[in-house]
Amino acid sequence: MAKRPARKSANSPAKKMAQAVKKASGKASSKTTGLRQLGKVAPLPASPDEALLERVPNPHPDTAYVARFTAPEFTCLCPVTGQPDFAHFVLDYAPGDWLVESKSFKLFLGSFRTTAAFHEDTTLTIGKAIADLLHPSWLRLGGYWFPRGGIPIDVFWQYGTPPEGIWIPDQGVAPYRGRG
Repeated sequence: MAKRPARKSANSPAKKMAQAVKKASGKASSKTTGLRQLGKVAPLPASPDEALLERVPNPHPDTAYVARFTAPEFTCLCPVTGQPDFAHFVLDYAPGDWLVESKSFKLFLGSFRTTAAFHEDTTLTIGKAIADLLHPSWLRLGGYWFPRGGIPIDVFWQYGTPPEGIWIPDQGVAPYRGRG
């Protein structure tokens, strides 16, 4: 006698996962209404002035916590030579009512690829743009720049005071040691 194929149970793990995804996507859509880039084809902006940073509501505005974004492959241009500059950025922030929308942040960072600016200017421009958009309780941006002319330049900027009781991890980027 041939075996009958197993029927999928209404409570199978795959069915439960599909239901959870459907339910979660419905929740997310109401919170992302009005976003112009998320879930859409969005070209890389030509400059930071053309970039659109977007935010989404923080689902836990009553809880102090730290969110981290790491961008290890940031590029822009040297304002003197026009040669590419490279940096590793670590953004830590304690959100208030808003979170930075990650796709818009990625496109914002990418918009610097054709922008010529000194390391300090670039780092502070990024930090201030995020702080102006989110008004977080606290924000820290570390810009770990690869050597230019044999000298690495690291730029750090902070907005606000860290809330009491939150864990702020080390940014995890080792100081530049070269070959020594």
